[in-house]
Amino acid sequence: MRLSELFAKTKRASPKDEESKNAQLLERAGFIQKLSAGVYTFLPLGLRVLNKIENIVREEMNKAGGVEILMPALHPKEIWEATGRWQSFGALFKTESAFGGQYALGPTHEEVLYSLLRNHISSYRDLPVCVYQIQTKFRDEKRAKAGLLRGKEFRMKDFYSFHADDQDRDKYYEAMKKVYLAVFQKLELNAIPTAAGGGTFSELSMEFQVPCESGEDVVYLCKKCNEAVNKELAGSAPSKCRSCGGGADEIKTIEVGNIFPLKEKFAKDFNLSFKDKNGNARLVSAGCYGLGTSRAMGAIAEVMNDEKGLRWPGSVAPFKAHLIELDAGASKIYKELVAKGTEVLYDDRAGSAAGEKFADADLIGIPLRIVVSKKTIAKNSVEVKRRYDVQTELIKIPDIYSYISKNL
Repeated sequence: MRLSELFAKTKRASPKDEESKNAQLLERAGFIQKLSAGVYTFLPLGLRVLNKIENIVREEMNKAGGVEILMPALHPKEIWEATGRWQSFGALFKTESAFGGQYALGPTHEEVLYSLLRNHISSYRDLPVCVYQIQTKFRDEKRAKAGLLRGKEFRMKDFYSFHADDQDRDKYYEAMKKVYLAVFQKLELNAIPTAAGGGTFSELSMEFQVPCESGEDVVYLCKKCNEAVNKELAGSAPSKCRSCGGGADEIKTIEVGNIFPLKEKFAKDFNLSFKDKNGNARLVSAGCYGLGTSRAMGAIAEVMNDEKGLRWPGSVAPFKAHLIELDAGASKIYKELVAKGTEVLYDDRAGSAAGEKFADADLIGIPLRIVVSKKTIAKNSVEVKRRYDVQTELIKIPDIYSYISKNL
């Protein structure tokens, strides 16, 4: 992509109405733009990052046996009345059709999925069923002041597994813990598995918490074995770790994922049952596995930055290389890299000073900067610098592609 053709521009100053670091940096760097509190447009660079995050999530969910579907975001009132949540779900956006009927904008999809699966599950032979979606969600969030970490409209992956018994469900639940860790490892997020209360549906759940000084959650983390527990579950600071007896640190965190077993509530509400091997009717046993994809993007921006701007991990960066043209043409190099499959953001802007281009490169935070100038061309070379390095080095032009392949 040529930067001269990119309509979204960087900004030198942080937006005055944003309190969180992720929102300030993402808006300044031209990744998102705020429409209203908790509602953002994903600009070209931001959408590339979000798509990469969601593709990583999709890949790991498919490996876990998940089958992707896409459920409606517009939910008729009747299915929410069936669970009693039309009145009890406090953050529910409600709307009414001019032609009759009331609807909710989906904040979660249990009502839709359980009513759907009544038409597809009837026998133990139909189980297990593992389905997921990546969907835009809506919640009337009162505290929409944390950028992508807490919004009224956001992206989320929700995965549900349905089983013939609790034992099979619990086995799958344990497997999903490893799947989630694999996702966060690819995103280069230090997500800590954390014991937490399950609220309405379960006695316990597992959260995945990213340490961050500006995080809204508080976790007690064992210094010795790294076992973690959410403060809301623990109540007061534990005197020692329940597993190894070690001491615990209190840290602030950002929750990026949550998994928990579901009780029988929704199965009862929608009579989602099956005939077992003996011909007896039984309710399905289910598990729920959520991961905020736009929140993960916000978390990366919140923790991976410095005084100059963002520092994207290679797996989700909008481009692998940021090619900067100074006083010599770089079009040929750009075309050759693109032809070889390298994702390149090419700063070909005429009239922009070198300092401005370097500042924008640091702000945008692409992993590798490549500079082409008369000085480097005279040596048949380019100047390269990784985003987290201070020093630059000269690389021969024929070696650029292999250098990128080795370093990213």
